[in-house]
Amino acid sequence: MKNLLLLFTLVLLVSFSTFGQNGKVYDNLSMTSTILKSERKFAIYLPPDYETSQRSYPVLYLLHGAGDDQTGWIQFGEVLRIADNTIREGKATPMIIVMPDANTGQRGYFNDIKGEWRYEDFFFEELIPYVEKTYRIKSEKHYRAVAGLSMGGGGSFMYALHHPEMFSSACPLSAYIGPLSIEQFKKRNIKNNESYADSVIQYYFEHHNALSLINKITEKQIKDVRWFIDCGDDDFLYEGNSLAHIAMRKKEIPHEFRIRDGGHSWTYWRKSLPVVLEFVSDAFHQH
Repeated sequence: MKNLLLLFTLVLLVSFSTFGQNGKVYDNLSMTSTILKSERKFAIYLPPDYETSQRSYPVLYLLHGAGDDQTGWIQFGEVLRIADNTIREGKATPMIIVMPDANTGQRGYFNDIKGEWRYEDFFFEELIPYVEKTYRIKSEKHYRAVAGLSMGGGGSFMYALHHPEMFSSACPLSAYIGPLSIEQFKKRNIKNNESYADSVIQYYFEHHNALSLINKITEKQIKDVRWFIDCGDDDFLYEGNSLAHIAMRKKEIPHEFRIRDGGHSWTYWRKSLPVVLEFVSDAFHQH
């Protein structure tokens, strides 16, 4: 009887210890980029059991919006609290969340039109290999996802459309999908006192506009990614997100599309994050 009581007590202690564990965030990490010729900062969330286990974890690349940096999702998005709670409630699987800085040197997640600032090349050729070697991350497509808000939502769209072989799911939130027409793109270049040949503008536009890419890549490629698109009914980027949804419907691409009450704000995105974590967890699991 005493042995059974002791065993029961030990089980309770272990259970309470596990339940009480919290994840950790580090918001000022850095790595050297040869491509960008600079030190690049990133933040990372490690799940509650990371330090007490030896196993490897799936990974979510979570992209910030314009004006923020790698600390945005930590400071304003409350990623530590939300991820811990969603995992504790059993709605999300323990995962590592990587949040890179795309606000230093030049703002944005893409290679520039001149080919002089190659952020997208850095992301795929240097950042992903570095973090997936440094941390216990499962490196197969099945266990990798991308999400982001606003500018980072556009990055999520573009990264998954450019590299569908890399991600099991993509979750653009309030996404800037790129200029809605090539005329808009030309006007932006003129405003920035930039001038390029029409062929260069056409090529860049077609490869950095979600609508163009949805219509361009094969159905198999786009169906290889699970899609979750979310945008507030008062968001000024509602048109691009709605058009992306319509383009996917026309091609019969399975995807989740959510319009909720709200605008372009952290209040909206904090409510989106638990749903995103649950959605990507479904992709990480075997069906």
